[in-house]
Amino acid sequence: MTILINIIVFSAIFSYTVYTLTRFIKKSKSGKCNSCDSKEGCITDHKIN
Repeated sequence: MTILINIIVFSAIFSYTVYTLTRFIKKSKSGKCNSCDSKEGCITDHKIN
């Protein structure tokens, strides 16, 4: 019974890790301004020198 519980816990942790890494990689590829959670606009001023 404890092996089954360990497998379930390990699967949950592994799945969440894969989900988080996938989301991070997609956001990092989208660029600087698209990587934050603010989709409606940015309150900071990003000027390119």
